[in-house]
Amino acid sequence: MTNVIDLEEALDEMHAAVLAILPPTLFDLTDLAACRAQLEAVLAARPVPPLPENVTISETHVPGFDGDPDVRVKMYTPDNLAPGSPALVWIHGGGMVLLSADGDDFLCATWAANHNCLVASVDYRLAPETSAPGLVNDCYAAFRHVAANADVLGIDPNRIVLGGASAGGGLAAGTALLARDQGGQQPAAQLLVFPMLDHSNTTESSHAIHDKRVWNRSANLLAWEHYLGGAEPTIYSSPSTCDDLSGLPHAYINVGTMDMFHDEDIAYATALNRAGVACELHVYPGAFHASQNFVVKHPMSQRWAADQEAFLARALNGDL
Repeated sequence: MTNVIDLEEALDEMHAAVLAILPPTLFDLTDLAACRAQLEAVLAARPVPPLPENVTISETHVPGFDGDPDVRVKMYTPDNLAPGSPALVWIHGGGMVLLSADGDDFLCATWAANHNCLVASVDYRLAPETSAPGLVNDCYAAFRHVAANADVLGIDPNRIVLGGASAGGGLAAGTALLARDQGGQQPAAQLLVFPMLDHSNTTESSHAIHDKRVWNRSANLLAWEHYLGGAEPTIYSSPSTCDDLSGLPHAYINVGTMDMFHDEDIAYATALNRAGVACELHVYPGAFHASQNFVVKHPMSQRWAADQEAFLARALNGDL
């Protein structure tokens, strides 16, 4: 029998305090327009430090893949970026239906400054306005553009890390599979932050979270319905369905024990390792979905950030 987690009882004091101030219907996708507006308002109300002064933010529109429309990509370029520097192609979260690349300005600019790398953040189309394979196609188009224009951008095409969080993590995994199958330049590594990988919603943890203040089962079911648009999933839209994960780049997956993606993320990491793809897996006790972004002063959140930054530094520097 599946155990439903009562987050108010399960979380420690610091995590519970943050949960208590979140709107009770923050992730109620039954009214998607209202959900989008409410989430944007909550995120806009968070204090954000000033952006690094030594990073220039610009945007471009790159050709879409397979006849799709052009894709908006935000570029974060450190001043005096040395030729042959590494790059990160980043994919934002939001359950395939929420948010945009603009919400990750501070994160991407900080990475660019701290790692002296180019960061390209993909503003992919959202479901249900666009269904699969459109979202993965957009992400692959951005990766392909960065790789093909490495000389112009001043980066090393062999040191392009592909990463994303939540839905973005799932899209990053799908993009890595698409890049493998298309041939050509491959990512140097995959940074998969609590990735959304499995359309089936059959794992025990996928049944465990029903609190609408965090990403929950009902939201996930609706999000997958919007994303797939009635079509059968492919390995690119639902990477957990892939039976052959060989030939993919080194991966890093992290997830909390109070995250409904817990089981599918562990399963994907295990499958990667069994396919001969090195995958580091980090599981953080007591963390709910994206809690490290809200409970930033918690020792576990700080450990999470340090672990993730250390992997990213190794991946960008070619030290895997």
